[in-house]
Amino acid sequence: MNPLLQPSPLKNSAVPFDKIKPEHFLPALQQAIASGHKRLSELKSHPASFDNTMRGLEAVTEEMEFVYGVFGNLMGAHTSDELQALAEKMGPTASAFANDILLDPAVFGQVKSVYEQRHSSALNEEQIRLVEKVYRDFQRSGAALNEAQKTRMREIDARLSQLHPKFRENVLKATNDFEMWIDNEADLAGLPATQITAAKEAAKEKGQPGKWLFTLQYPSYFPFLHFSTKRKLREKMFRAYLARGFGGKYDNQALIHEIVSLMHEKAALMGFKSYADYALETRMAETPTRVTEFLNKILKAAKPAAQREIDEITKLSVEMGGPAKLESWDLWFYAERLKEKRYSFDQEQLRPYLQLENVLAGVFEHARRLFGLTFKETNEYPVYHEDVKVYEVYKQNGEKEFIGLFYADFFPRASKNGGAWMTNFYEQGVFRGKRVRPHVSIVCNFTKPTAEKPSLLTFDEVSTLFHEFGHALHSLLSQVEYRSLAGTNVYLDFVELPSQILENWAEEEESLKLFARHYQTGEMMPMELVDRLKRSQRFMAGYYTIRQLNFAFLDLAWFTAPPKIGESIADFEDKVTSATTLLPHTAGANISSSFGHIFGGGYASGYYSYKWAEALDADAFELFKEKGIFDVDTARRFEEHVLSKGGSDHPMRLYEKFRGRSPDPEALLRRDGLI
Repeated sequence: MNPLLQPSPLKNSAVPFDKIKPEHFLPALQQAIASGHKRLSELKSHPASFDNTMRGLEAVTEEMEFVYGVFGNLMGAHTSDELQALAEKMGPTASAFANDILLDPAVFGQVKSVYEQRHSSALNEEQIRLVEKVYRDFQRSGAALNEAQKTRMREIDARLSQLHPKFRENVLKATNDFEMWIDNEADLAGLPATQITAAKEAAKEKGQPGKWLFTLQYPSYFPFLHFSTKRKLREKMFRAYLARGFGGKYDNQALIHEIVSLMHEKAALMGFKSYADYALETRMAETPTRVTEFLNKILKAAKPAAQREIDEITKLSVEMGGPAKLESWDLWFYAERLKEKRYSFDQEQLRPYLQLENVLAGVFEHARRLFGLTFKETNEYPVYHEDVKVYEVYKQNGEKEFIGLFYADFFPRASKNGGAWMTNFYEQGVFRGKRVRPHVSIVCNFTKPTAEKPSLLTFDEVSTLFHEFGHALHSLLSQVEYRSLAGTNVYLDFVELPSQILENWAEEEESLKLFARHYQTGEMMPMELVDRLKRSQRFMAGYYTIRQLNFAFLDLAWFTAPPKIGESIADFEDKVTSATTLLPHTAGANISSSFGHIFGGGYASGYYSYKWAEALDADAFELFKEKGIFDVDTARRFEEHVLSKGGSDHPMRLYEKFRGRSPDPEALLRRDGLI
């Protein structure tokens, strides 16, 4: 029997990862689709109604979404050659089924009928929201197109379902392909002991004891750029990182051109000027013009600050005998020295106080104080990799209430994509006829433990943990009726609010006291160090802002006005990022070729949403600062009006109900010291 298709015999219907093999996925998907087609036929044989049509459509896709969801999660977190080969078939198969539903005129007729009667029926607000969402999804998927256009839409979607995972696969393979071996101990000058030990163990695992191995994985790459005194080696690492997918055997350039061309063609079929116009129709920002205005406002405030920061770093470089003209592989090294000079602060001073297990316990304590949640680690559930931990989540509402399962996968490996993300194995809502609680996973790439030390995090890694945990809370605290409106199924430029607001707690003294203690002595982080941390948190705020704007403008350009015929990706990128490029261009370096967010991760025309949500989170956290960062009433309002509601209402209405007013756009600039 196929474990993906059988009701799980495990507690809380957990995914039986110990039983699932690669050969199960395609047959399971095919059978789930066959079952979905049967349900679709039954739906069409009955009159249009909310129960038959809207509830029915959720049931039609539930098996397919589950099977493909587990597959997609494993593709990102623990892939293999077998899974990557399967992606060539899984994507087009799932895409074809989605189009069978969305392009079916009889089904669209039912959806339209329910939509037109939504206000005259006895529907509640959430049901009306679901009807409007489903109707919009059908419209935006081409339900009103003619048959020739529908055929082309199917072809485009099928091809994109192959190209997106191929792009991610190339980036992963290019990342894993690079290894920098050091056999001269003098070349380790400046590097933290933690990183040196990790590099030594990595070399030992590869059968090269006595050497040190550095890779493009974040815990290896990031500290190397910040601390190595060997400029040539920093350059080598930087060039390799920015060359991923740009030429060589894992070249993504042709894929990018094809992806962008197909996405613009899809938008044109739907009557839109560009893919950005199409995508932003269902975002808070609404139009490319509004996004551009938003980004330019931030650029105007941030660019002078960023230039002052670079000038100051350059001055220090010269004083230290370094280059008078900074290159990209110089910036972070000398910025780190300036931070040390200005604040008597070295981020490596924090590591001994940021043991992963303690930080995680602190994150859980935040969830308890703010939202009444408790996390209980358990070995009862199978996992897809031995590094993964599982927790049962409960809420105290007079009695202990099961909220969901929380999976945590923290360390890098060759089978895992870079970066960090949150995902679901089950969405909250009705599944297989029963109401289910969410099974949520966060996947990160943190500093691994060694034989000598536990996993000791950088403060950036702590912020990442808080960020992804915020996404997890959005899913875990969801209390809606319908899966497609649950948790993080919200507008893309709203989805980052719950994650980014939680990052604010990580740097508060009251929060640090909950988890920042020395891994050997148990002593709390000294308050003088906390003070230096807080004062340093806005260091390079201008440059960090410009860096995010650089990504956002590049993304928007790809999906509003892509390269002209014959224009290279490199030339196009240089042109559209000229206003946000403050250091000399590095030949052979390219952002687009490894920009997985927009070419392989669903953020096309949406990278601006990080800054958009930052503006919301800065405004929202001002209320917590005013009332107290652990104020239960403010937390209750945030849960009631934001976290629990998912996509059951328009995000601006949800925000205004929480905040009591519209967001203040100046809050972000105030927090970053840019005004």
